[in-house]
Amino acid sequence: MTESTTAELLKTALNATHRSMGAKMVPFGGWDMPVEYSGIIAEHLAVRTRAGLFDVSHMGRVDIEDGPQAGSALALLQSITCNDVAKLQLGQAHYNALLNARAGIVDDILIHKVSDRHYFLCINAARRAQDLAWITVNNQHGARITNRSDETSQIALQGPRALAILQPFTTTDLGAIRYYWYTSGEVMGVPARIARTGYTGEDGFELYIPVAESERMWNGLLNAGKGEDMLPAGLGCRNTLRLESAMLLYGHDMDETTTPLESNLGWITKLDKGEFLGREVLLEQKAKGVAQQLVGFRMIDRGIARDDAPIWKDGQRIGKVTSGSHVPFLKQNIGLARVPSANAKHGERIEIEIRGQMVAAEVVPTPFYKRVKN
Repeated sequence: MTESTTAELLKTALNATHRSMGAKMVPFGGWDMPVEYSGIIAEHLAVRTRAGLFDVSHMGRVDIEDGPQAGSALALLQSITCNDVAKLQLGQAHYNALLNARAGIVDDILIHKVSDRHYFLCINAARRAQDLAWITVNNQHGARITNRSDETSQIALQGPRALAILQPFTTTDLGAIRYYWYTSGEVMGVPARIARTGYTGEDGFELYIPVAESERMWNGLLNAGKGEDMLPAGLGCRNTLRLESAMLLYGHDMDETTTPLESNLGWITKLDKGEFLGREVLLEQKAKGVAQQLVGFRMIDRGIARDDAPIWKDGQRIGKVTSGSHVPFLKQNIGLARVPSANAKHGERIEIEIRGQMVAAEVVPTPFYKRVKN
């Protein structure tokens, strides 16, 4: 995004708190957000080995409910996404993608099933307006669409000690919540949706709470986490954590011009669920194969390949890096890249242009990091 003044940027309810804590603030997706507090490496390692606390209230939160016609909420979501929303059970969440008619990805989202008549969406911060407009224009079923973003906050407690830190604040049995499931309960006496989800590759929880309770919740969790060496964490380490776990970033690893099958998202593409936007394009791609794929790579030579760095093979430019960084836990220089399918096999040697120099890399399996589950 282009640089903007702080006055033009949107702010979460915790903005003043972040500034009082000395966080380094940056523009992100139209928001004034903390990129780091004590340093990206320290915060990354805290999440991998202990716990980190994130303000992710810039994300969008939307309710989709039945209108006059029963089943209209499900019908709407089924028609504009590629994953099978009908398979969700009560209290379950899944990863999904909003598609356009060309099967391009409008956004990647989480859908939570509240009831047979009610679904709750978590959408990307920079795509709030576009997503709402797209859902609305395709609402041929009369479903009720309610934007809850401004009345709620979203706090993510992530890391292997997250459960131990959060449990004293709620009577809900957190251990009974499975990964990618959620429940409604209270935290610190505050009504909350407690979801065992996250964007770090670690265990943890995302709390959806009334905006007025944001500061009390943040400070209470931060104080409780001191005994577990938890750190407040910013968007910098959130990016390196998600990359280490090969979680995609919208606008980099996928966008409205790329399909799920071209973005290593075949696992959420359910072509047998019935008609939905872009299905015919995906059926053709499935039958013929895709021309390009999203792959993981690891640097062989010294160098960090950053986003948009050109990729070469045998003197020909064949693609580009979509996400690239050094990752602190694995201590490797890695990334994701879009390349022709002919160059997508594991072990394929490629060259990445870094500041005018060709640096060797190889295509490797993803995720780069996968946590050991208890």
